[in-house]
Amino acid sequence: MDEAVVESAGASGRRSVDAGRGLAWWTEAWGLFMKNPGMWLVFGVIFFVGCAVLGFIPVIGGIAAAVLAQVIAGGWMLSAHKLDGGGTLELNDLFSGFKDKLNPLLVLGAVAIVATLIIAAVMFVLGAGAVMGIIAGGANRSGSGMLAGAGFGLLALIVCLGLSFVFAMAFWFAPALVVLRGVEPVAALKQSWSATVANLAAFVVFGVLWIVAAVIASIPFALGWLLLVPLTMLGMYASFRDVFGQA
Repeated sequence: MDEAVVESAGASGRRSVDAGRGLAWWTEAWGLFMKNPGMWLVFGVIFFVGCAVLGFIPVIGGIAAAVLAQVIAGGWMLSAHKLDGGGTLELNDLFSGFKDKLNPLLVLGAVAIVATLIIAAVMFVLGAGAVMGIIAGGANRSGSGMLAGAGFGLLALIVCLGLSFVFAMAFWFAPALVVLRGVEPVAALKQSWSATVANLAAFVVFGVLWIVAAVIASIPFALGWLLLVPLTMLGMYASFRDVFGQA
């Protein structure tokens, strides 16, 4: 990493980098992907199949997916670190999170469930207010009532997007911090949050490019997500390596 991009380092070892690193994380992720594209694509297929299977199981499937996503993310970080260090990527590397730091990763998964429930509860409360406002406005032929309901709906969307962004910042570095640095789950969430805040400009660049990539990946039949998921995970690793240094 070019030392010129480093602005400061905190007690946790994190660095503040300039906005241009958001683009660099994509190029570095692509470089890691091209070291073994076939295996990374297999990882992506397994991820999608697993999510699809769990999606058929009511309630429990969603809970299991939220928990296991953190374990799989930990395995992905370990796999990227192995390949980055000159190792050979193997199929069972994807599941290395089940062997290394499983309990802390499960704790992250439990916190992810709580975060999801909070977002769902906020959406339900605000969404219910929006629906009631629109119904009441329609029944009374009140334009102001319907506008108020629409306003509640817009507020629900904004609040939930904001909460999702906050939680995403807390979880972005957490699996890597757990498996590569041995940081406890709660401390990992705190360090991830502070690191993303300190590098917000770079994350905005990375996020905007991700949105563009997501739109492209969805056409046709969302097949591009088989590539985008590995690149997103590798971008997570590249940003971790950049902000926290080599593990």
